[in-house]
Amino acid sequence: MIRVVLPPNLKIMARVDRELTFSIDGPVTQRAVLDAVEAEYPMLRGTIRDQVTQQRRAFIRFFACEQDLSHESPDAPLPDPVVSGKEPYLIVGAIAGG
Repeated sequence: MIRVVLPPNLKIMARVDRELTFSIDGPVTQRAVLDAVEAEYPMLRGTIRDQVTQQRRAFIRFFACEQDLSHESPDAPLPDPVVSGKEPYLIVGAIAGG
């Protein structure tokens, strides 16, 4: 079971107050996880990644196992602890300012 943690603003949009869980058939990649999130919570389509290009939004970052996966290929396999459900896949809202 894949565990996904959303930032507070996306939890509000999705109307959830907990970590999300998904079963994914086939390779567990960022693309597969985000496809599952958007299929289960269609109101999040376009908020995490662009609907046309499938590129992550500028102020969204992806983390797992203390690693920033934001610039990794969307089809690269996620770390084994994420696949096994031991560690969550984190979708984080980046902060900018000055």
